[in-house]
Amino acid sequence: MVQNIVSHLINLLCIKNVVTLILTLVFGHLSMTGKVDTQDFLSIFSIVIAFYFGSQVATPSNSKS
Repeated sequence: MVQNIVSHLINLLCIKNVVTLILTLVFGHLSMTGKVDTQDFLSIFSIVIAFYFGSQVATPSNSKS
C-alpha cells in the first residue's frame, strides 16, 4: 500500500507531469483574473490535456521489429 503511494508520487515528479500541472495552474489563475479570455483558455487547456493524456496512452510503434 505504501509502496503504491510512493510510486504514484514519484510518477508525479516526471517533468511532463510537472509542466502540465504548472501550466494548468497558471492558465487557471490568468483566466480567473480576467487576463486571458475564457475561449483562449479553453482552447489552450484542451490542447495541453489532450497531449498529456495522449502521450500517456501512446505505445511505441515498431518496438518488436
